[in-house]
Amino acid sequence: MTKTRRAFTDEFKREAVSLLASSGRSLTQVASELGVQPSLLRGWRGALSGAVKTPAGPGALAATAAPSPEQTEIRRLQKELERAQMERDILKKTISIFSGPPK
Repeated sequence: MTKTRRAFTDEFKREAVSLLASSGRSLTQVASELGVQPSLLRGWRGALSGAVKTPAGPGALAATAAPSPEQTEIRRLQKELERAQMERDILKKTISIFSGPPK
């Protein structure tokens, strides 16, 4: 029994890498959600990071500067909210499992 190799479009690879960069989730979580191996996603990230060109011009330095304290706090709060929502969903499922059918 031979396995067939899946082919992914360049657009899918770019979207996967941008999802990884913007979501704040780990590489293994994003790879699992997309149904690909983490090593494959890591390779795409490496290949695309070398291909990404930095903008030239007067605003180029502003784009590469460190995020402001407000942006850092917003990102931290987004991660905290995402985690709280995930924990809430897990608790909801747990309650429904252990409560059993009504008698």
